[in-house]
Amino acid sequence: MPINLVNYFEIPVRDLDRAVAFYEKVFAIELQRTRIDGNEMALFPWQDDAPGASGALAKGDSYMPGRAGARIYFGVESVEATLAVAVAAGASVLYPVTAVPGAGWVAEFLDSEGNCIALQGSAR
Repeated sequence: MPINLVNYFEIPVRDLDRAVAFYEKVFAIELQRTRIDGNEMALFPWQDDAPGASGALAKGDSYMPGRAGARIYFGVESVEATLAVAVAAGASVLYPVTAVPGAGWVAEFLDSEGNCIALQGSAR
């Protein structure tokens, strides 16, 4: 079994256009829109030779946004700077920038769709 077990994730959304605009602004990326099994998707960038997982924003009957689901941690250079961009894009802070011994810094926010999203990085 591989050490990095998770290789893909999907974040449920209600409004794909709104969610795409939010995530592209927060992470300074471009998402690729597609349809998979009748569901609207926006894929996060993926690079074969880079560590980590990729995923998608997903809109469809089986996708229900909410705070109570799994928590996804996005690795960022500066947790504080990324959290500030998220707030400027309309996010609400759920957990402020906090030091975690041996793991750097973390924070959590409520995204444009009502999901709890976490940030983790080595720099505040």
